Amino acid sequence: MSQQTWTAVDDYFNGLLVEEDEALLAAATGSERAGLPPHQVAPNQGKLLNLLATIQGARSILEIGTLGGYSTIWLARALPADGRLVTLEADEHHAAVAAANVSRAGLDDIVDLRVGTALDALPLLADEGAGPFDLVFIDADKPSNPAYLEWALRLTRPGSVIVGDNVVREGAVTDPADTDPRVQGVRRFTELIAEHPRLTATTLQTVGAKGYDGFCLALVTA
Repeated sequence: MSQQTWTAVDDYFNGLLVEEDEALLAAATGSERAGLPPHQVAPNQGKLLNLLATIQGARSILEIGTLGGYSTIWLARALPADGRLVTLEADEHHAAVAAANVSRAGLDDIVDLRVGTALDALPLLADEGAGPFDLVFIDADKPSNPAYLEWALRLTRPGSVIVGDNVVREGAVTDPADTDPRVQGVRRFTELIAEHPRLTATTLQTVGAKGYDGFCLALVTA
């Protein structure tokens, strides 16, 4: 198995099952042209997020980490016309690119894009009485994942879904001695989920066009 094979398999299934329209393609290419890092979800991963939100019957979504808004568009399209998606982005340039991409997709009435560090924005959301959110997608700086999880729990309800992206770190997550703060953040995030009495979860390893990684899927219980 190789990266070439993984990419070819993604291309095959995406060609059959995942339709990227003009707005999604423009979000991907526009982010690249604007110099954003290539960290957005792959098309099949975006479709998975869309399906999870649809299956959940989500009416409100919280996204921690917007980047160029590609995953934001996939998630927002799963919401009803009166739904709401709050997305948090620390980088002003990334947020400006995302705002243009979201607007091009016709989702300004659904998406509430907030600029600033998530750990500043999340307490403000709580003070506003925002939520409970039906789905939370965590895809920002990994060292802060444990804190993001705690806020996600404050802003959700029994039955809400929490998705944490990029948790495998190409296998480095298995090494407790790894000094990479991203690895340590993911390890602590997973340990907190495992220990928490209100969460039941699993993690899946993935290979594909984005390489070797994985995501954690958690359900908030009673």
